[in-house]
Amino acid sequence: MIASVALLIFIQSIPVVPVTVTSRSPRVEVHEFSDAELSCEFKTEKDRNPRIEWKKKDKDVSFVYYEGRFVGSFQERAKIEGATVQLRQVTQADAGEYRCEVSAPADSITLGETNVTLRVLVPPHTPSCDVPSSALTGSQVELRCRDQHSIPPAVYTWFKDNRAMPIRQPNASYTLDEFTGVLTFQTVSRADSGQYHCEAKNGVGPAKSCQGTLMQIDDLNVAAVVSGVLLVCVMLCICAVAVCYARRHGYFSRHRGRSFWIPQCHGAAHISSQNLNRTEHTQHSGYSHPPKEPQDFKHTQSFML
Repeated sequence: MIASVALLIFIQSIPVVPVTVTSRSPRVEVHEFSDAELSCEFKTEKDRNPRIEWKKKDKDVSFVYYEGRFVGSFQERAKIEGATVQLRQVTQADAGEYRCEVSAPADSITLGETNVTLRVLVPPHTPSCDVPSSALTGSQVELRCRDQHSIPPAVYTWFKDNRAMPIRQPNASYTLDEFTGVLTFQTVSRADSGQYHCEAKNGVGPAKSCQGTLMQIDDLNVAAVVSGVLLVCVMLCICAVAVCYARRHGYFSRHRGRSFWIPQCHGAAHISSQNLNRTEHTQHSGYSHPPKEPQDFKHTQSFML
């Protein structure tokens, strides 16, 4: 009897552990199109058959594993062992933060959870390169290189004539940002002519390069620019002189708000003067024939044939 009481007291003195949920790997990184394991381990106080749920926290929270089965796009490519989920052929759509929830209604603490972040790594793609085909000496020129798909973001190396350009070089005529892929020449010279291409790499897969493009640097033709400016000035002067000459000799005149040109021809002048005289006579004469209306006609005499 005394032994039984002592055993009961011993059992009651043992600390009771409520439901607990943990993960061996809270952060998971895998290559695209490979498999990923989302670890979730739990212990319960009394409940031997707890309810397990997996959710994905994106813009909204969506179910992954619910009521004993996978839902949505996870149905055909996921399996669960205990509470740990195996995902096959992961893509960028699978990247994000997942939450494992274990519900034990019989325990003093009924709910436990843990979070697992999945990051899907993507090797570099062939970068897009923007290289001008020509430029003038003394001008500022930018060459751009960008890969928008690689995860983690790629770093960039520029090559001139298949030789890597150092990122930092004393007295260099250019600056290069390896993280943005921008190669800037503050003032280009003929020595900067050559074939340029860019390489992107992020340590996930093999580096990728764009096709080389020839950039030609030409000297500014000062003589041609000066000649062109002088030619434009001469043409403007000629136009100004022509307009002044036309105004002085009456080629531009105003008649009732309209401008017209009167040719200097004797025959035309004679005809125009006759027309003007005839118009003035019509306007100043006090007589005009009234129109005849059909109802104004009256028979003045009747006769028979």
